[in-house]
Amino acid sequence: MQKIGKYEIVKEIGKGATSVVYLANDPFAGRQVAIKLVRQEALIDKEHGRRFQKLFLTEASLAGKLEHPHIVSIFDAEASDTGSYIVMEYIDGGTLEHFCRVENLLPIPRIIEIIFKCSKALDFAHRHGIIHRDIKPANILATEGSDIKISDFGAALSLASETTQVTGVGSPAYMSPEQVRDHDLTHQTDIFSLGVVMYQLLGGKLPFKATNNFSMVYQIINVDPPPPSVHRPEIPPAVDLIVKRAMQKNPERRYQTWHEFSADLASVFVDLRYLPELVPETEKFNTLRDLALFAAFSDVDLWQVVRISTWSRHPAGATLIREGDAGRSFFILAAGQVRVTKSGRLLNVLNTGECFGEMSYLGTSDTHRSATVIALTDITLIEIVDEALEQSTESCRSRFNAAFLALLVSRLESANIRVSRLLVDGNLGASTAAAARP
Repeated sequence: MQKIGKYEIVKEIGKGATSVVYLANDPFAGRQVAIKLVRQEALIDKEHGRRFQKLFLTEASLAGKLEHPHIVSIFDAEASDTGSYIVMEYIDGGTLEHFCRVENLLPIPRIIEIIFKCSKALDFAHRHGIIHRDIKPANILATEGSDIKISDFGAALSLASETTQVTGVGSPAYMSPEQVRDHDLTHQTDIFSLGVVMYQLLGGKLPFKATNNFSMVYQIINVDPPPPSVHRPEIPPAVDLIVKRAMQKNPERRYQTWHEFSADLASVFVDLRYLPELVPETEKFNTLRDLALFAAFSDVDLWQVVRISTWSRHPAGATLIREGDAGRSFFILAAGQVRVTKSGRLLNVLNTGECFGEMSYLGTSDTHRSATVIALTDITLIEIVDEALEQSTESCRSRFNAAFLALLVSRLESANIRVSRLLVDGNLGASTAAAARP
């Protein structure tokens, strides 16, 4: 086979009972894609064929609907008598299954970061009316660095759909109690499943282990597993508690929202020992979300900012930029306070959430710094190179442009107030001097 539709086949990269996955070239978009092609023999059995076709159409219907940095994009789909396939974003990497074995466990901070990103992606899907229903390590792809992508929404439940949904789908070891009972599901079933994934990544073992599905179902409904720290003693108590709450059998005692889950994941970093100069991506995202400058940014925009920015920590007294130095980047204070001087004179004191150096992006032809900036306290600094922002998404650039415009207006208003005060003070001084003359 050389082509599927308009796509040029490069090689086969995976095969299952119902489909074959190929790496292919999209000649029109100029990119590599992954194509999941339905095996015709999977449709021969009348009952199973109808069921699989339903799952296939569910995933195909999501084409272009779940655009998120941590969800595999679906670009195109075709369902016909001659062949059915789904065209997806190609991810050059493996799944999290590799990191579920004791000999391959990831550092605890990296695991927290992965689960945090999954929680944000699944929250995004839920806000679009989608429950995944099959969260497991095999459906979470590990990309370069510390990024992940959630895949395989074939089992997804659409809350807005009026058609009959396929039941009894999912992987037993990761199912919630309400899912194995075939009860009505909410987003909390995905929270439970992600808790199981977190447990396995932390300790290298599943919380429920059985020789058959009936035993597995019994354990999921009735047995409380030991905390993951039993399998890995260095796991902090706070992490144990997050896993425990995510895997509560009663949904009323489980995390009620994805926001609650991700907030606890972010806060647990205080119990973890990072090198002081490193800033975890979880902290980056939550810091950006709390800054007024990014109030209008969507989650997707914020993840874009995380990707194009460089974060660093500096002690009080550190010189961040010098007057006259060349530079094509701007800075945002994630934490702390700095002073801005020109020719040795104090111009301003900037606090958390404020930015400096943005004129390099706003179109000035002079690439030399017009002032010196020195840390007044220990600070966390965000740096974004102009070229990186220019190559980001249109939405991200638009948000920055609007934020910078509001910032310039605010600074002009402040400058006008200062000038007015100076003029008033000057006039009062002149009047006082005249009145004092004999």
